[in-house]
Amino acid sequence: MDESAWAVVPGRAGLQVDLVETPGGVVELRPMADLRVRVHSGEPVQGQCGAQRFVYTRGDVDIVAAGQSDIWHEDGPGRSVVLRFSPALLERTAQEVGLPAGRAALAPRHQFQDAHLAHIAWALEAEYQAGSPNGRLYAESLGTALAVHLLGRYTLARKAPPSLSAAQLRRVVDYIEVHLDEDLSLPVLAGVAHSSVSHFKTLFKRSLGVPVHAYVVQRRVERARALLRQGRLPASEVALAAGFAHQSHMARSMRRVLGVSPSALARFSGESAA
Repeated sequence: MDESAWAVVPGRAGLQVDLVETPGGVVELRPMADLRVRVHSGEPVQGQCGAQRFVYTRGDVDIVAAGQSDIWHEDGPGRSVVLRFSPALLERTAQEVGLPAGRAALAPRHQFQDAHLAHIAWALEAEYQAGSPNGRLYAESLGTALAVHLLGRYTLARKAPPSLSAAQLRRVVDYIEVHLDEDLSLPVLAGVAHSSVSHFKTLFKRSLGVPVHAYVVQRRVERARALLRQGRLPASEVALAAGFAHQSHMARSMRRVLGVSPSALARFSGESAA
């Protein structure tokens, strides 16, 4: 596991940013005295934890409590931003915002989406990679914003709203990956999760932060991008293999999600290979 770190508040109980790259295989989080928020920042990666399969995509978040450990297997290389800080920082922030005693303990959670939390992680990652041009005050402000957000949503004293269980989510995500080139439907996906359609739509968005259709389009775009980079199939066949109705449908979706056309992406990949 390759890891680089940046102490946002050196010499005191503060926030540290770790940029972690894993080559694939067994990944282990050893127990630490710090709390950790792990945000997946690289390409999608499949893996297995115990008997459960999973797919991590950019923005997936894990909250790892102090003293907690974890171990899993990843099928390929992965990259993540790990924000870690002492419980004292969370307790100090809780006191400063007037929260009652006992609200400073975070509940462990795995593989969920939180756009605001991810935005803070990307900002801290960018600040680290740029050499901290905005100074300590900027980083400390982001650290405080992170602590306030965590206290407001993920403490043990606060009951999280219902979402798909880890097993349900992995079944649905795995099904989508296997059948991505087919005409997927809400009733079928809800059946995979053993849920009603209306309930499934709500729980899926709450679990991943995006509606079912938007997630499927994103995964199809990612598959199309990978196939175009390989350069083995014409664009018309790539569109069908990725689950799009036709080449124009793929082009519209790729421009909307990635901001580039399939031809531009294929041309860029060809130039890179050359």
